[in-house]
Amino acid sequence: MIVVLAVLALSCSRNDELSMEDISALTGAGVTEILAKTSAKPWRGEEFTPGKLGGTWNSVMDQDPKTFNILIAQQDNISAGIVNSMLDYLVDYDPLTKEWKPHCASFEIIPDEKTDTLDLIYTLRDDMYWSFYNSNRKIKVTSDDVIFWYNEIDGDPAFQSSGYYQQFLTMEDGTEAHIDIEKIDDRRFVFHFPRIVAEPLLATNTDIAPRLDYEQAKREKGVQGVQDLFSVNTDPKNIPSMGKWFLAEYTPGQRLVFKRNGDYWDRDSKGTAIPYYEEQIVRIIPDENTQFLLFKEGQIETYTARPEDLDELVTKANSDYTVFNNEGALSASFWTFNQNPANNETPQYEWFTKKEFRQAMSCLLNRDRIIYQVYRGLAAPKLSFFPEPNRFYDPEIVLQYTYSPEQAEKLLAGIGIKKDSAGIMRDSQNRPIEFNLTIRSESAVMNDIASIISDECGKLGIKINIRVLDFQKLVEQIFNTFDWESIIMGLSGSQIFPSQGSNVWASGGNLHLWYPQQKSPATDWEARVDYLYNEGAFTVDPQKAKAYWDEFQGILLEQCPVIYLVRPRSFEALLNRWNQSNVYFDNLNGFEITHIFLNQ
Repeated sequence: MIVVLAVLALSCSRNDELSMEDISALTGAGVTEILAKTSAKPWRGEEFTPGKLGGTWNSVMDQDPKTFNILIAQQDNISAGIVNSMLDYLVDYDPLTKEWKPHCASFEIIPDEKTDTLDLIYTLRDDMYWSFYNSNRKIKVTSDDVIFWYNEIDGDPAFQSSGYYQQFLTMEDGTEAHIDIEKIDDRRFVFHFPRIVAEPLLATNTDIAPRLDYEQAKREKGVQGVQDLFSVNTDPKNIPSMGKWFLAEYTPGQRLVFKRNGDYWDRDSKGTAIPYYEEQIVRIIPDENTQFLLFKEGQIETYTARPEDLDELVTKANSDYTVFNNEGALSASFWTFNQNPANNETPQYEWFTKKEFRQAMSCLLNRDRIIYQVYRGLAAPKLSFFPEPNRFYDPEIVLQYTYSPEQAEKLLAGIGIKKDSAGIMRDSQNRPIEFNLTIRSESAVMNDIASIISDECGKLGIKINIRVLDFQKLVEQIFNTFDWESIIMGLSGSQIFPSQGSNVWASGGNLHLWYPQQKSPATDWEARVDYLYNEGAFTVDPQKAKAYWDEFQGILLEQCPVIYLVRPRSFEALLNRWNQSNVYFDNLNGFEITHIFLNQ
């Protein structure tokens, strides 16, 4: 499964550094008191209660979408969220039972151990249609939609789609072989795997994307024609949907309006199509303080609470809303360093490509200070590579380079970087250690974290310049220009499956952030990671696979190409005009409100 760049939707704080007395007040009883005044309601497999139709869901987003094009949206999490509301996917995974279940398609896995090959047959539901807002036009969803997108978009390297990389398997002799797709009939298609893999459903569980429009655009105008489709200037009535929603209106800088798709296949036990509310109005409000005010005024339905909001939310006697909490996030944002040889004439490239330098930076990352100063104690360090729900999580495999300025100084000395008489760190060529740390402009919490990192490094004589960029410019640097030095960012997904992130951890991936799209592994350790990733993905026996995944985690934690920060707790406030029977919140499934309905 591929991952995409994620807009960091984290809690926000702009506080001065806390004293030890302040920190002590926020730990223990303080955190316990906040949790006691909020509601913990994790989903444990409960059936949803049938609801009633009606109502408008009001929400906010902090920036405009950049596109309504499925391909282009891969590089923008905001746009992807909008596009995905009009799409659907093949199968579901239940993290509680650890079982795959049909969603838009049923499936049959047919391994052939004699030839070490595998066929995966999908059968689409017979009640899915591409339809259009305010129109009677309906087009059946068929195998041709999936096959076209797999072969002609994801499978065409000219489009630079993240899905391209997961179409190939490394064979035992080191060669690359393609996972082919074949049509059986209008509802059935089969993936032919040239080698047995442990999770074939994960590798093929794609969104169902429309063939109409995209096929014609490619045939008539090639790659550019496809990329030009469905810009933000598109009339929404021309955008097909087979998902829960139609995009009915977009006013730049102001709002988006979605209308319920009554033809959506998913229905409750009484035959009513999900969702229950008739429309969504999403206002574009960049300022988080304004978002908080709108929630308190009852103008939006939910609010993701920042740590500094919690006292007001949970101590005020108020029957208008409920605040839910979940455990710390499974994943975390991270700090990473550019090792792309496009920058090999810079001193930063020379430093960043030494593992001791990256390890030293990890030793200067004061997670406790971030947890208490930024998150008010409502977070935990992210020291393991895999999260607990991953079957190959091992509590003994953890990062060894935790906060220790003394160890950082020793590691740097080992590669010729030492303090001068003025306390400035310099390399063996007497160059001062100075580099940029880029963060997303819309995320105030990242500014706080970056300031802490800069301060901690400054204490050791290392100068970090914080650079603030619009998310789209940051994406441009990562994918195209490669002219960045270090970045704090996040990725979608939580690594519940060890083989998630085929375009990140494999050296040839387009999101192998520190040096993407390598023609061959740049380092011995990356070559070893490639091997372990592939062998682990191909090994069905969990006991045998564990040896591969243990070493895989260990290398990445030792080499520190990415340095994870912390796992913040999340708090969601919900207006009580909505019935809470079908509302759940946990770190596996997120904020489950797909079956929410108004109190009657």
